[in-house]
Amino acid sequence: MHVPDGFINAPVSAATGVLAAGAIAVSLRGARRELDERTAPLAGLVAAFIFSVQMLNFPVAAGTSGHLLGGALAAILVGPCTGVLCVSVVLLMQGILFADGGLTALGVNITDMALVTVVVAYAVFRGLVKVLPRRRRSVTIASFVAALLSVPCAALAFTAMYALGGTTNVPIGKVLTAMVGVHVLIGIGEAVITCLTVGAVIAVRPDLVYGARGLTTPLKLRIGGELVDAPTPVAAPAAARSTRKVWGFGLITALLLAGVVSFYASASPDGLMKVAHDQGIDAKERPHHSDGSPLAGYGVKDISDARISGGLAGVIGVGTTVVVGSGIFWVVRRRRTNTTTTSARAEAV
Repeated sequence: MHVPDGFINAPVSAATGVLAAGAIAVSLRGARRELDERTAPLAGLVAAFIFSVQMLNFPVAAGTSGHLLGGALAAILVGPCTGVLCVSVVLLMQGILFADGGLTALGVNITDMALVTVVVAYAVFRGLVKVLPRRRRSVTIASFVAALLSVPCAALAFTAMYALGGTTNVPIGKVLTAMVGVHVLIGIGEAVITCLTVGAVIAVRPDLVYGARGLTTPLKLRIGGELVDAPTPVAAPAAARSTRKVWGFGLITALLLAGVVSFYASASPDGLMKVAHDQGIDAKERPHHSDGSPLAGYGVKDISDARISGGLAGVIGVGTTVVVGSGIFWVVRRRRTNTTTTSARAEAV
């Protein structure tokens, strides 16, 4: 659902840019509370994983494909504020390096794909885990529903922005029907990917899933005909448990998805571009500012073999995203540590 330059006029693009900047500023502050010594190194990996999976377009209808948006996945794994930053980093890398999503439309894309999806998904997720049984399975069920609903809500948000600042004269009813219809189908794919990923992490390291914190039910023992809480086993502190294996496995998976599996992704246009072409929304689309970049179109310039070109571009994208994302989250984590230390010293005085 990457919106190109020219779909939305300058005033609305500027307004969404301001909104996106405000959301990022708030998220930077909020991420300090969400990130700790275990999850901070993983946040950059989550961004890289979302980048890699977004390269895997899957067919949803005749001549139409879809791909992960990632807002629900990021919010549940590392927290809503950190999730907004993860998806924003992905969108920035895609726009600058791969000419995917307009640069003047960056505010539109961050508002739609990062802010809307995260807010909707996390609100639905938290609401469901409060009413579902306190089990790990409930987290995966809530993840599925949250991801499923986040995608058509993003389609609604784009429709609203188009109603305010669309550059072509297409009846808004047609845009709404087409966008929501196809993105409900894409939402199913989003839900499956999100559910499987969250479930896999919970099965290995539930302590690393932000949305699963505090949801475990104590083990019960039957003594004298009554159920009582079992003694809590002594384990190593969560902070002492290494995340290297999870980080390494996640990075290898992202590299394989982007570098190998992406070659077999659907070549059909995604839901937005299909609707834009069918309805005439793309009549005033402008060339991307990075069209001449060496990685434009997810291929390495001057490499004729499509498999090698696309795979290498995917590997470069994953590597760049994990480095940039990890750097940002390391700085955010450091600022939290420094702020906490300063406050502790002030109280001691």
